[in-house]
Amino acid sequence: MSFILFRVMGYRKPVILDNLSKSDISVSTKERDVLLGKIYKNLTDIIIEGIKSFTMSRQQILRRHKLINPELVEPYFKSGKSLIIVTGHYCNWEWGSLSAGLQTPYNIVAFYKPMSNRWVDRFMRWSRSRYGTTLAPIYETTKTFENFKNTPTIFLMAADQSPAKADKAYWIDFLGRKTAFLHGPEKHARINNIDVMFVEIQRIKRGKYEMTLSLVAENPGKFADGEITSGYAKKLESVIRANPANWLWSHRRWKLTR
Repeated sequence: MSFILFRVMGYRKPVILDNLSKSDISVSTKERDVLLGKIYKNLTDIIIEGIKSFTMSRQQILRRHKLINPELVEPYFKSGKSLIIVTGHYCNWEWGSLSAGLQTPYNIVAFYKPMSNRWVDRFMRWSRSRYGTTLAPIYETTKTFENFKNTPTIFLMAADQSPAKADKAYWIDFLGRKTAFLHGPEKHARINNIDVMFVEIQRIKRGKYEMTLSLVAENPGKFADGEITSGYAKKLESVIRANPANWLWSHRRWKLTR
């Protein structure tokens, strides 16, 4: 499937090449072709693993998408505090909606963008919520935070999408250029006084991942405007630089200009 997407169809290849050229990931022509092959292999793994998620048992999820430091959230839960956990489209982020509720005592809410086909959307919501996660449309983010304000909750947010509007974005130095980041995670962290953590996802071997939590912002009201988003971006950038092939280069990350 990777061969077909890359060599036959050239699936979103112009977008991937454009994104690479706009970053400061420096590779020779020969190295670029090798990197492209790895990017498509990662993309294919995510697609196939997404299909596999429809039938995965609890035991399979726990074995294949393991949180290695769940003790980091225990003091927050005991204090009745909610958390915002941000990640990127790196390795397999999709399984997080299945695994999070199985590895922490928290109520889990994952934000997602609804599909245009209501039957596909309904099936996706069923699949991702099978093990207790509540899926909330991104268009109802404020309402969702309000609904769960009295329940210790982990809010999962993949925060490296390109924002819809440039004027509301935080502009951060990221992979060598000014990049628009969503304002939502920082906005809701401040309004609701919710601490922010980053989850790093790494592929240990094919079909098996380990996740590591780290703190981005504690007492978010103390941070300067944009500082929380910048902290998240630096953590994600460090992960991408270590292994750029595992990021989703096929989405139009730099379609906005300042």
